[in-house]
Amino acid sequence: MIPQPVVGRAGRARPVPIRTDLSGRSAAPTSPAIPAARTGQAARTRHAAETGHAAQAGHTAPPVRALLRRYRNAGEPLSCEPVAQGLLNRGYRLFTTHGTYFLKHHLDGDHQLIARQHRATQRLQALGVPVAPPVESADGDTVAVIEGRCYALHPWVEGRHRDGSQLTAAESRRLGGLLGRVHTCLERVMRRDSAPPLHEGPYHENRYDESLDQGIFDRSSHDSPDPADTFELIDELLALARGRTPGDPFDALAEHRLVERRALLEQHAHRRPAPGAEPATGWVHGDFHPLNLLYRGGEPAAIVDWDRLGVQPRAEEAVRAAAIFFVRPTGELELPKVRAYARAYRRAAGAAASELAAAVHRVWWERLNDFWVLRWRYQLDDRRADPLFAAVSALAVWWTREYEAVCEAFSD
Repeated sequence: MIPQPVVGRAGRARPVPIRTDLSGRSAAPTSPAIPAARTGQAARTRHAAETGHAAQAGHTAPPVRALLRRYRNAGEPLSCEPVAQGLLNRGYRLFTTHGTYFLKHHLDGDHQLIARQHRATQRLQALGVPVAPPVESADGDTVAVIEGRCYALHPWVEGRHRDGSQLTAAESRRLGGLLGRVHTCLERVMRRDSAPPLHEGPYHENRYDESLDQGIFDRSSHDSPDPADTFELIDELLALARGRTPGDPFDALAEHRLVERRALLEQHAHRRPAPGAEPATGWVHGDFHPLNLLYRGGEPAAIVDWDRLGVQPRAEEAVRAAAIFFVRPTGELELPKVRAYARAYRRAAGAAASELAAAVHRVWWERLNDFWVLRWRYQLDDRRADPLFAAVSALAVWWTREYEAVCEAFSD
């Protein structure tokens, strides 16, 4: 994960963390295959077994030996390899004399919140949802607090990430059905937990986002972005893009897209979703995209990373997930697969077509108002997300042009 800027009411940026390697909504599948999951393909360093630590630039290695002593049969450490790095959490592949584990360091350090996420996955697993709950320690806890830091030990799940281009129509239906089942099962298992304040939305301002995506607007009250704020941001970004010397093709594309988007917003400003127009709220995963779903063969093996578990308009998660899985590199959605996915989701979640149509409108509006890649480049001088801009910016334009077709695909 790397810091993503969010824009406040005055269009100023501040960093929040997100996960890398997504495009489009957060994961436009621009490569023929997403790398194998949790196989340590990211840069990593093995330490000698006797150290019991993992080396990773920029932070302290986890206290592996002290942690393993809290578990009955976890074994002795052999090696510990970093597989993900971010501001919300860090992940390691931990090899011991008794097996392989995924060690997660929760940087937010909220023991109670982490434990609730763990309870949810345990209960979901009991209902047959493919998840990977943490291992319980000898005292029955799932969160190990060592020197003020929170860790969790999960079973290692072998599998691969798959984007929508790799899914058949039948697999797209299963994906929609899976998310629908997640939502209905969450409603059951979370009844035993007192409901929190509305969770800040998975793609909105004032929250820490685990997805590499746009659409980060304040949704603590489910308000939609104000185009007046977006116009101010467009002016600021245009000045920054035009002021770069020498400019490059990216700057030219950015200027084109900013001018284009301003015209679209002027044309469609009257379509801003009204307060109270959001679909029904419910418990959601909060970050459902290809990098948080592991496949073994053609079947889902585990839904991972439940850090954004919370209460939000559930149909909006379904729409965002589809916009991640089924976006093409050119910024178009594979509507036949979206239709199969959405029908299965509605059936499994018991959601009405009107609920999906309302979600489509709100998510479209969010995308129309978002420029997170350009905020990275021009406000934070961070170009790591530049390769995603073509698909991200094209999707908003294509979605506006094909609005009716997209609505029909989700609600037919």
